Amino acid sequence: MQTVHFLQGRISEYFEVRGGEMFVELQGLLLNAFNVFFSFVGSLLIIYGGLRSTAEIILLEVFKKPYHYQNIRKELTNRIVFGLEFFIAADVLETVLNPTQEELLLLGIVVLIRTILGYFLGKEVTEYQLD
Repeated sequence: MQTVHFLQGRISEYFEVRGGEMFVELQGLLLNAFNVFFSFVGSLLIIYGGLRSTAEIILLEVFKKPYHYQNIRKELTNRIVFGLEFFIAADVLETVLNPTQEELLLLGIVVLIRTILGYFLGKEVTEYQLD
């Protein structure tokens, strides 16, 4: 009888410990998947903005379509800024996965640089007239 209780205790202890490890592994896997997803979406937004702006410039220059450089530049800048937001989200998730002091410092610097870049890109769109 003591052997049965001992085995039951060991089995439940094993599954409690193993269950916690599995949860941590699953959590890490999900955070990593979202990290990759946000990086991918940010890249797609920037690439799409660049391709669309290129097409609009070609339509403007070659086919004399009614586009304006200011509108093209504003749309491109908005997509770049939006893509940078996704990169910041991916960097935050990366730091959650590897929370070393070096990673935290790197995250702070990257977020600061991207925030400043986004601010000045947004300011450029609203202040400067290109046409």
